[in-house]
Amino acid sequence: MGIKKGKVYIVGAGPGDPELITLKAMKCLKRADIIFYDRLVNPELLKYGKEGAEFIYCGKATGDHCISQETINQLLVEKSLAGETVVCLKGGDPFIFGRGAEEAGALAQNGIEFEIVPGITSGIAAPAYAGIPITHRELSQSFAVVTGHCMNGKPIDVNWFYLARGVDTILVYMGIKNLPYICSKLKSCGKNPATPVAVIQQGTTGDQRTVIGTLETIAGIVEENQLSNPAVIIIGEVVKLSPTLSWFQKNIIDKALIR
Repeated sequence: MGIKKGKVYIVGAGPGDPELITLKAMKCLKRADIIFYDRLVNPELLKYGKEGAEFIYCGKATGDHCISQETINQLLVEKSLAGETVVCLKGGDPFIFGRGAEEAGALAQNGIEFEIVPGITSGIAAPAYAGIPITHRELSQSFAVVTGHCMNGKPIDVNWFYLARGVDTILVYMGIKNLPYICSKLKSCGKNPATPVAVIQQGTTGDQRTVIGTLETIAGIVEENQLSNPAVIIIGEVVKLSPTLSWFQKNIIDKALIR
């Protein structure tokens, strides 16, 4: 009789505040023999792994992948085939720009049992901490989530015309480097240059920083204040509510800069 296969849990760790992880995710951490984790996972969460668990860092930054995605997929397969219970802990939600589908695909191809545990994504949580509702009865009846960085660099394949004309609130992930390009494309597709824009760095953490401008000014404000990834960009009229509804940074140091 062969060795019984293990199971892999692809788990969303939430956006940074360790208290935003789900109860189900915590249960997975406590039972795992091996925990893979990325660079956006709050290190505090690793303390919930059981005694003797193995931790494998597989973080990715722009131009710096310590382990390739192909290698991660292979390791998940190998460890589970050895009978281990594995958690792949990913910042935010594993199916929102988290490559969770690629990992699940590799497991499915090898007949390995897996489970997806959703997590709170930064595009919803960071604006909430900055006092920006993604939807609002008067200001936003629709929103879209879009990548600001593609495999070839600039997000040239994104339908910016539709986003500019058909969506009230636009959430952009991984877009800091290409922010001037994104703003230019939206303006050229008909979006009002005066549309409010917020950029939130390290959302939901004690290092959260928020800057607010418009499509016309935000790139310069971000450069002036030296914001960098991880950050989320929110484009739309709901950004106007931030000065009134911002609560989190008032509890630490309010760093919001408004122009």
